[in-house]
Amino acid sequence: MVLAAITAGTKRHKGANRQGMARKYFGTDGIRGTTNLGAMTAAMAMKVGMAAGAHFRRGDHRHRVVIGKDTRLSGYMLENAMVAGFTSVGMDVVLLGPMPTPAVAMLTHSMRADLGVMISASHNPFADNGIKLFGPDGYKLSDEDELAIEALIEGDVALAASGDIGRARRVEDARGRYIHFAKSTFPEDLTLDGLKIVIDCANGAAYQAAPSALWELGAEVIAIGVTPNGKNINDGVGSTAPDTLCQTVVASGAHIGIALDGDADRLIVVDETGHVVDGDQLMATIAGGWARQGRLAGGGLVATVMSNLGLERHLAAQGLGLVRTKVGDRYVLEKMRASGYNVGGEQSGHIILSDYATTGDGLVAALQVLAEIVRAGAPASEVLRRFEPLPQLLKNVRFKGGKPLEDARVKEVIAAAEAELDGKGRLVIRPSGTEPVIRVMAEGDDRGQVEAVVDRVCDAVREAAA
Repeated sequence: MVLAAITAGTKRHKGANRQGMARKYFGTDGIRGTTNLGAMTAAMAMKVGMAAGAHFRRGDHRHRVVIGKDTRLSGYMLENAMVAGFTSVGMDVVLLGPMPTPAVAMLTHSMRADLGVMISASHNPFADNGIKLFGPDGYKLSDEDELAIEALIEGDVALAASGDIGRARRVEDARGRYIHFAKSTFPEDLTLDGLKIVIDCANGAAYQAAPSALWELGAEVIAIGVTPNGKNINDGVGSTAPDTLCQTVVASGAHIGIALDGDADRLIVVDETGHVVDGDQLMATIAGGWARQGRLAGGGLVATVMSNLGLERHLAAQGLGLVRTKVGDRYVLEKMRASGYNVGGEQSGHIILSDYATTGDGLVAALQVLAEIVRAGAPASEVLRRFEPLPQLLKNVRFKGGKPLEDARVKEVIAAAEAELDGKGRLVIRPSGTEPVIRVMAEGDDRGQVEAVVDRVCDAVREAAA
């Protein structure tokens, strides 16, 4: 395989959008930061509400925004601040309470809202928080919309007349609506009867919805990470910390373990032996099953440059293709929409099934995986081990300034590495979108060769950055 060295920014990072225009607040996935520092304050949240509300006030109808949040302590503060901002410009607010990100996207569209907001920092520690915005179609906002909102944050927003200030109300059955939706994606001719499932909700947004949906479909459910206290979200539990799930699955004799992250848009699975199954294997499982059923669109799936070469070879052996994008689930979704694919995602577990959702949905993806296991009537360790991953190594090189990837010596070393791996692996080099770090990843048939290549490139980058 011909190697790809990505030497330009591959995330839509803070500071620039795809057209190179300056960005001050919006990053890879909305606005995110440490609470009560920088942009993640109550004052800023109110400004975002005012600016986004003003931007989406289009037409003479009564405007509505839907707001959900995860279980972070700071969610109360930011939620109230955003309510103040939205109502001050004449928008009515519907409060969902703790709710998965994909549920907010779904309910924004189904409730005919003009805008949706998710207050969450996903898999980050509790001290961080973030603001994700969805348009009336349930999709994340375009660069153009985000830039327009940033301009309004920096400028003056016209307030509503006294009689036109918005109202706020809480919807008590929002969780039930999402559970019903999630269950509707599971094949009607199947049940989860006889399956013992451990579900790890990361003490996050799905701590009530996910266990309930699995139980209602017939599973025996063991729930962990379902006692949020405002500070324990993603703390030793969830998709980024699966050790507790692995231990619980083995100790309880469960058939499978499912781990979500703080806002439940990410999925990692643990088989009955305690082995972690990543997003590449899960996408291969879902795509393969859908292909056999004649429902896989696009003739393959969409993944990022970080997905394992073993996935690509596995799909090719089945006559299916793999289209790669830059890192970031929004790029995956953009390619899916542009080229007609209905399965895509990231190795980290963001899996987008566009037949059902406008963003990654950990619970919905888990139900599709469970459907394949039920149909196969075989252990998860057999059903989900679709291919043998090639040795893959990722190292980060921190630098203080400058552009080390433009150094002549670095380019020379990268070119030599590409030539060495040609036909036997891949090389991916990219600057981080959120910190001064160069990420160097290589994979190939020979682990020793992969390690040597990564070390040589990292050494060259360090020398150039010194």
